[in-house]
Amino acid sequence: MKRRAVVLLSGGLDSATTLAIARQRGFAPHTLSFDYGQRHRCELDAARRVATRLNSVEHKLVRIDLRAIGGSALTEEIAVPKDRPLDAGIPVTYVPARNTIFLSIALAWAEVLGSQDIFIGVNALDYSGYPDCRPGYLKAFQVMADQATQAGAEGRQRLTVHAPLIDMGKAEIIRQGVGLGVDYALTHSCYDPGADCGPCGRCDSCRLRRAGFREAGLVDPLAYPAETR
Repeated sequence: MKRRAVVLLSGGLDSATTLAIARQRGFAPHTLSFDYGQRHRCELDAARRVATRLNSVEHKLVRIDLRAIGGSALTEEIAVPKDRPLDAGIPVTYVPARNTIFLSIALAWAEVLGSQDIFIGVNALDYSGYPDCRPGYLKAFQVMADQATQAGAEGRQRLTVHAPLIDMGKAEIIRQGVGLGVDYALTHSCYDPGADCGPCGRCDSCRLRRAGFREAGLVDPLAYPAETR
C-alpha cells in the first residue's frame, strides 16, 4: 500500500503543485483545507476542484474563526495592498501564526491516519516575506511535532514535513506543475478577488503568479482585468 500523506491544499498554485509532487513521489494524498474566515474564500472552491482532479484520497475542510483574532488584511477589514514593492517587508496580508495552526491540525490528522508525512507548499523565494514560510521555521516545527503526539512519544511516529517548493522560484514551480499535469485554470491565487472570484491582478499574490508565468514562457489561464495586463 502507498504511504499516506496529509497535503495542505489552499487551492492556490503552490499547493496544487505540491499535491502533484506528493502523488509523483508515490504517496496516497489526503488533502486538508481551511475555512478560517479569509476574505478570499474563493480558494476553497478551487481546492475542491484541484483535489478532485489530482485524485486526492480524501479531501477534508476544517473551519477555524481567525477573524476572532484579526491582525491581517485577509481576516479583517483592512485594505489589501496593491502594486506595492514586493521587497518592502512583511505585508499586512500576513496572517498571525497561520501555518503553525494549519500544520498543527495536519499533524493531528496525520496521527489519526497513521501517517508520518505532511506536505506544505511554502517556498523561501517568492513568499512575500512571511516568517512561517522559511526553512528554519519548518525544521523547528518538525522537532516540536515529534514531541507533541502519543504516536511520537511511543516511537511510532517520526514526522517529516515535506516542503518540495522551498528553494524554487515561481517560474520553476509552474514548469514542474505543468510537467506533472496540473491544470492551473482550476486554481485561485488572488487575495482580493471580485464578486465573481476573478483575480484583481494587483495584489502581491497575483503579481507573483503573473511574473512566474511570464518567466516560464507560459500563459496564465486566469483572466485578469484589462487595465492590469
